[in-house]
Amino acid sequence: MKLQHHIGGIENLGPINLDTRVFAEAWERRIFGIHTSMMAQSAHLAHAKTAYPIRDLETTFHSDWTWASLRTGAEGMQPFDYFKYRYYEKWLGGIAQFFIDAGYITEQELSEKTTLYRHQPDAALPERENVAIDDQISTYLRHGDSGHHITEHAARFKLGDSVRIADPDAVEHTRLPGYLRNKHGVVDFVYPGLFSYFVSTGVDGIGAPMTVYRIAFNPEDIWGKEPRETNTLLYADLYEAYVTQA
Repeated sequence: MKLQHHIGGIENLGPINLDTRVFAEAWERRIFGIHTSMMAQSAHLAHAKTAYPIRDLETTFHSDWTWASLRTGAEGMQPFDYFKYRYYEKWLGGIAQFFIDAGYITEQELSEKTTLYRHQPDAALPERENVAIDDQISTYLRHGDSGHHITEHAARFKLGDSVRIADPDAVEHTRLPGYLRNKHGVVDFVYPGLFSYFVSTGVDGIGAPMTVYRIAFNPEDIWGKEPRETNTLLYADLYEAYVTQA
């Protein structure tokens, strides 16, 4: 995660929004639904723990769309834009750009549709009933797309090992919080089995199934000796690619 996604104690970014509503506006619910529908039709489900008939699904959507796809769009935003837009506005921007980049729609077509519904908000939306896709979405919501592989595997590190967090080259999307790079911690738990991410981050190192560790950090080692709560630890679940020998 880049700076704007894991601010890790950076000051003067307030005020804090204490709104606890999941959907503050009606349109946000629709954006969540679009994302869920894309996830339920994504080609990556062919490799998920749950067996999905994704290759036989009658859909015009034939791309991979995972949480990483959504986050990549947000992480690619200019930082000031990231702080300016609401949560689901970032989702909308990422989804719209994905459809353009993948060739499902052109920028001109998107602009024309935007103009149409801005001036005619009650205009009918295109509808095409597809029972198979509806069933697929329901199944996906119940079972998800776990990449957890139950298997015997010798992990590189064990409980209690002192480790150092890696500092890989910056990439488009990462699962490593920036403030943990090059920090030292202790293995607090080794999750059984292997975990895949469905998306390769290239030189960042994740994609193929690997061990995940829960690493304990002393906050003082991360942020220094400034006033903080005493007797506290920070825990982070990290892929093995991010964990090196201390």
